[in-house]
Parts: sequence; C-alpha cells; structure tokens
Amino acid sequence: MAVARDEAAERFLSLERLVQDFASQDGSAFRAVDNVSLDIRRGEIFALLGPSGCGKTSLLRLLGGFDVPTSGRILLGGQDLADLAPFERPINMMFQSYALFPHLSVWDNIAFGLRREGLPKAQIAERVEAMLKLVQLGKFAQRKPHQLSGGQQQRVALARSLAKQPQLLLLDEPLGALDKKLREETQIELVNIIESVGVTCVMVTHDQEEAMAMASRIGIMNEGRILQVGTPREIYETPATRFVADFIGNVNLMDGTLAVDEADHVEIACADVRHFVGHGITGHEGMPVTVALRPEKIRLSRKPPSPEEGLAPAPLNQVRGRIKDMVYFGSDTLYHLQLPSGAILKVTQGNTERHPDDTLSWDDEAFAWWSPSAHVVLTQ
Repeated sequence: MAVARDEAAERFLSLERLVQDFASQDGSAFRAVDNVSLDIRRGEIFALLGPSGCGKTSLLRLLGGFDVPTSGRILLGGQDLADLAPFERPINMMFQSYALFPHLSVWDNIAFGLRREGLPKAQIAERVEAMLKLVQLGKFAQRKPHQLSGGQQQRVALARSLAKQPQLLLLDEPLGALDKKLREETQIELVNIIESVGVTCVMVTHDQEEAMAMASRIGIMNEGRILQVGTPREIYETPATRFVADFIGNVNLMDGTLAVDEADHVEIACADVRHFVGHGITGHEGMPVTVALRPEKIRLSRKPPSPEEGLAPAPLNQVRGRIKDMVYFGSDTLYHLQLPSGAILKVTQGNTERHPDDTLSWDDEAFAWWSPSAHVVLTQ
C-alpha cells in the first residue's frame, strides 16, 4: 500500500496527451497545446516557463476548465476533470490582475467565494481570519484594495484563492504586476505561504528568475510542447536542447564538429577554440554538435592560464581575444570578448573586491579559459 500511495503522490496531477486546437481567422488550425503529457507531484510548486505564445497560458486554462481540450485527459487525484465546469473543480486560480473587488474590504474580498458556497457565517469568519493571519494582513482587514500596496494586494488575492482550500492552485504570472524590487522580495514570501498550506501549485510565468526562485520543478515550453522538465539546477546546468540552453540564463553557443570521441572524454573543434570535455557522449566522430558554455564558468585574465588553472591539455579550452564591450552590474561585470573569427564570447566575472589592482577594460587583450566540466554538449 505504501508504494501505491507514493505513486499517487507522484502523479497527483496527470496530463495525458493533451491537445488544444484553435481555428484561426483564415480557417486554418492553430495548435496551442501539442500532445502534452506531464505528472505533477502532490504539494509541489511547478512552473510552466516559456516565451509569449508558447502555450503555457492555454495549458493553464485547460487545467482550470476555462477551455476544453481537443483531446487528452486531465486527472487530479485520480479523478477525470473532463466533465467538470470550472466552479465544480477543486481548483482555484489567481490572475495576474488579482481581480479584487474595489468596493469590498480586504475581509470581504477573502470571504466572497466562501459566501457563494453558502458556508455558515461562523465558518466563514474562522477561515477568513486564518487567511489574514497567514498572509499577515490582519490590521488591513477593513481597507479597500486601492488603499494597499501592490504586494499587499497580491497577498489578498492569494488569501482569497486559498480560502476555499483548493486541491490545486493555479497562478497566472503571479508577480507580473509588481516592480522588480518588490517582485524579488515577494517571491520567497509567496513560496513560504504556499508551502505552509501544502497546496499543489502550477504557475505560469515568462520570467525565468521568478521560475528559478519559486518552483521546485520547471517545464520549459515552446510551440505548444514541453521540451524539458527538471529542477531549476537541472534545467540550468544540463539543458537538453539548444532552445532550453539559450532560453534559460545567459549562454555561449558554439557550433562545431566532434573531433575525438573517447569513452572518458571528447574533443570538439569549433571556429575559434578546440573544446576538451571530460566525459563521453553518445555520438560519432564528424557529427555536428553545439557546445553550451555559461559565461560565469569562464575565467578571464590578461595572462594565459598556468597549467594548474587550465585543467585541460593546452591549448584546449583556451582562447585569446580583445575586450569589445563590458557592462558593470554591481555584483558582477559582463565582458564581450571578441575572438579571432569575430564571434563574441560572453564572460561574467564576480566583483569580489571593491578596488581590484588590475581591471580589464575596452580594447584590452585577454585570455579566457574553462574547465573540462564547464560545458554541455548538445546534439539537438
């Protein structure tokens, strides 16, 4: 029985071959969701991340029951939701606009859905007070939404969504209406509130930093398909495709050819550099591949690396260039190193000292190098 319960928890929300087709104005069909299958665990915060128009909001609307799938199934706790209207599903959705009633107080906004369900007044009061305590807005209970800050309005909307004790909480760009600083401050607070309730959550966002900060797992979407599912670390450090590598964070993508194919290492010849990768891959000599190298994995200096620093047989994993551009971000500086072919290698260096002795600047010659474990080799 323990095994069965664990399996049920792992597949608390199951999407099975979901398809959503729309007819465009010219009569042709447009596929917004393309054969999506996905299992979401009980109690996790799962983020759907992708560019505008990739299908993530369409998928969220299917979960909420606002649209009907062309084909496929949605199972929540083993129950098929196909024939249930939105208000019949044990699901609540928090929209980007928050959709608070401007004429109602914070207390009444939270109570609204409970009153619609016809709960006894005492139970409504108990639930609302518990939600106010959860989001730390008790002293604002009688204020109207316009008297609150953006972050406070966001917490009211969350409290209203959680008050009905849904099995599944859907968040559509939950922090999109907040400015950058407030959004960063609210991310951890929002996660703590959701985790303290224990509700399973699916959120949609186009902000990769938001997804990385809030989600236990992320699904990267493009053109209606889920390309990769994994933890934030897995998505960032081991992207499965060129699109995922390029979409998440900053990355250098270098096309090349597999020149040496050994069980414990490979060498890849690119236009400006020969890469030494400290593990084998599935492939064959001569096949085209792409090397993905994150800017923060690269070291940069006026002098070439010593044998101890290079960590690969010279001259592999090394290149010389000229600083074409640089951007100071405070915590780090992004350098654009122009290579012999004219290509740009992006390098990020942490600013660990306030007044470093020797800083690189525009037009300086510099050496870049990296370890055999720094890259990811992509075959698709």
